[in-house]
Amino acid sequence: MKKHSEELSHLKKCLQREVMVSEKPFSWSKTIHKAIKCPDRRFYFWWRIANYLYRDGVAKKLAIRINRNLRNKYGLDIKLGAVIGEGLSISHYVGIVIADCCTIGKNFYIKQNVTIGVKHNDQQGKIYIGDNVNIGANSCIIGNNLYIGDNVTVGAMSFINKHIPVNCTVYTPKSENIEIVKKPE
Repeated sequence: MKKHSEELSHLKKCLQREVMVSEKPFSWSKTIHKAIKCPDRRFYFWWRIANYLYRDGVAKKLAIRINRNLRNKYGLDIKLGAVIGEGLSISHYVGIVIADCCTIGKNFYIKQNVTIGVKHNDQQGKIYIGDNVNIGANSCIIGNNLYIGDNVTVGAMSFINKHIPVNCTVYTPKSENIEIVKKPE
């Protein structure tokens, strides 16, 4: 029973920040009104509901069906087993993949074409991402028991497979010299 009330409390906090976008006390009617009125908030509403139903074990089949519809409509795949704190913000939905082994803190900002996942399907480890983390476009975070600290910014087109300490900006350096090879005629 304790887990159920914790999951419900987490759901309400997330919906208040991401769908209601208000400091006013949580209200189902205001949340549903905003989900209907503001199309840019519908993904958050439905993914949070599906995540709650799945993780709480209330209706896993329904949760999977909702998530499949979201994946088809928005072009991203955030697995229902992922734990994501309140304040999720997605700039462009296309191409985002987040594995179910991820535990992500509050105020997570992610851009398009980002993969956060595991090295291989049978791995036991998780990926832990702290609070106030920004992930740039086209980045890839792959690991086993990988930790990314609080207040981290990951630059665009970065490949991360090592622990990142708190309060850092990290990026993969790019070559300034572009090599062009002509195809044989």
